[in-house]
Amino acid sequence: MLTTVAATIFVFGLLVLVHELGHFFTAKMVGMRVDEFGIGFGPKIVSYRHGETLYSLGMIPLGGFNKIAGMDPEEKQDEQSFYAKAIPARMLVIAAGSVMNFVLPILLFMIIFLSSGIDTPSSQPIVGNVFPDKPAAQAGLVVGDRIISVNENEITSWQEFVKIIQVNANNKLTLGYEHQGKLQTAIVIPEYDEKANRGIIGIMPQLDKYHPGVIEAVGLSFKQTYMVASNMVVGIAQMITGKVAAEVAGPIGVAQMAGEVAQLGLMPLLQFAAFLSINLGLINLLPVPVLDGGHLVTLAVEGIRGKPLKPNQMQFIQMIGFALLIMLFLVATFKDISRLKLF
Repeated sequence: MLTTVAATIFVFGLLVLVHELGHFFTAKMVGMRVDEFGIGFGPKIVSYRHGETLYSLGMIPLGGFNKIAGMDPEEKQDEQSFYAKAIPARMLVIAAGSVMNFVLPILLFMIIFLSSGIDTPSSQPIVGNVFPDKPAAQAGLVVGDRIISVNENEITSWQEFVKIIQVNANNKLTLGYEHQGKLQTAIVIPEYDEKANRGIIGIMPQLDKYHPGVIEAVGLSFKQTYMVASNMVVGIAQMITGKVAAEVAGPIGVAQMAGEVAQLGLMPLLQFAAFLSINLGLINLLPVPVLDGGHLVTLAVEGIRGKPLKPNQMQFIQMIGFALLIMLFLVATFKDISRLKLF
């Protein structure tokens, strides 16, 4: 329980802090006044004022905020107000939070690559993992066994072995393999995997550890962030279009996952935080009122029209966005509770 709480505070705190710092620094950069920078909600644990800004830490670390002067058009405006700045400056401030949610994973992946290295599949035909109740496990293969032959044909690489397995679904194969220095044989019948449309026996190759240099780690971190973000965009699009079931998790679900990942160690927790940060950045850029993406759309409309939307129009749009977020939160929370199987 303590691990789950600590992991949740760490992950949520890190993501919220980085996101809000993006808004904060860009607001300062373009000359806006930030009256308060807060992390967390509820009663304040601590607060202090430095210059024109009050910095505060709330008891519930599930969000944060920047109280930028004049963000409400009906507030008293001055030269440091949000609406006193040009549209590009305002768009920069709004987008900066999500941008920082993509910068954070790059830094986290770089730390992971430099600290733990990269696991790459070995080309050697050596078993690295065996899945239970699959043909390989049933035949008696274990981690560390080296595949020597299939139907008396010599095997020299993992790729060669996999190709034979893939095209022999439901066919009996005789494997020759080396187990603790002794040659043995086993009969396996690859099962057909409908999703992959090929035969499998339920094993993975041995992994080799590779430690990149700093420059290479930076490049790999950018690539990893891009790949994860691309896959998430496809997944979100499929959920919106109904091609796949919408699987969402709220704070309870994320907290549960954070606790489970934390049990595996710091590096897996950092990787989880990186994935969650990318997800948060993408969700925030959706053109939904109240989210950063919704604000960017209204600013774009203002730029095209040459004047801002009327206050009553903005209020109506924001009410719709708020209602949508509440509905999503309730659905996610219901799914989180159902996964706990409390009833």
